[in-house]
Amino acid sequence: MRKMKRNLAAAAACALAVSMVLGGCGKKGESETAGGASEKAELEEVTVILDYVANTNHTGMYVALDQGYYEEEGLKVNIVEPTEGATASLVAVGKGDFGISYQEDVTVALTSEDPLPIKAIAAVIQHNTSGFAAYKDKGIHSPKDFEGKTYAGWGGPGEEAVLKAVMTQAGADFSKLNLVISDGSGFEALKDKVDIMWFYEAWDSVKCELNDFPISYMPVRDLDERLDYYTPVIIAGNKVLEEKPEMVKKFLAATSRGYGFAMEKPEESAEILHKYAPDYSLEMLTMSQKYLADKYAEDADRWGEMKDQVWDNYTEFMVEYGVIQEAIPAAECYTNEFLPDKE
Repeated sequence: MRKMKRNLAAAAACALAVSMVLGGCGKKGESETAGGASEKAELEEVTVILDYVANTNHTGMYVALDQGYYEEEGLKVNIVEPTEGATASLVAVGKGDFGISYQEDVTVALTSEDPLPIKAIAAVIQHNTSGFAAYKDKGIHSPKDFEGKTYAGWGGPGEEAVLKAVMTQAGADFSKLNLVISDGSGFEALKDKVDIMWFYEAWDSVKCELNDFPISYMPVRDLDERLDYYTPVIIAGNKVLEEKPEMVKKFLAATSRGYGFAMEKPEESAEILHKYAPDYSLEMLTMSQKYLADKYAEDADRWGEMKDQVWDNYTEFMVEYGVIQEAIPAAECYTNEFLPDKE
């Protein structure tokens, strides 16, 4: 559900189409004058850059858009797809007010030689719902079985570190794993092209189920508790947080309502998302939405809330395995201050 290779021309065209469609979704709000006459009030333009194509990780935002929650907050929200793998950078330079990213990418961006001025402001899902998958008949049931096999991934900053860590902890030799970049051919490649992939339960595993494709699945958070990090998260540029705090609060208030709707009404939410992601079957979106309905705010007092412990645990992991050189305080990576108050 993330950084997979795709045709850039097609992606650009799709992003433009989404931008044009969503740009036409906003209406002018109405406000009453002192004399009772109705007048048009301009909505504040807001741009959200996704991490990938529209999917069930993003449902709450599309619900908020479709149900008019953003308009009620005085916002005209445009949701667009990113150029390949550039969401954090685009948000950092002001091309978007908000973006969808991941805890690992935010941490890397903030500890690089030229840190990006960004911060996470909400967790979309409370627990890491990803893991390693293999075709069931290949007998790959744990990282110990990864030796001599081929793993196809996207080349993310923490990907190799996670593989090395879980294999080492299982007593396996990481050097015996062959790493390749995925060609985007999907889960079918597990049968004859490669042996292991990183799957997202709400998306890839659902596809396998719908296609009667049997897999062995190993959740990463079961392999090392420090891998139960926030993925995905909503990010914003520091300039936006400093100069438009009220707008940020309004955006998160409406977005929180959207995810609340998705938690309470997964089937209806899937139908709403299908309007914006028609290339996916409604059956698949519904199955995915039902899975995520109780995951968005699982073990949290409110949707979006994050904890120091989760950030610190994964930061410790990243330092240990050389993804980053030194730890960064959780407070520099995220904030809960713009989320709606607990009910």
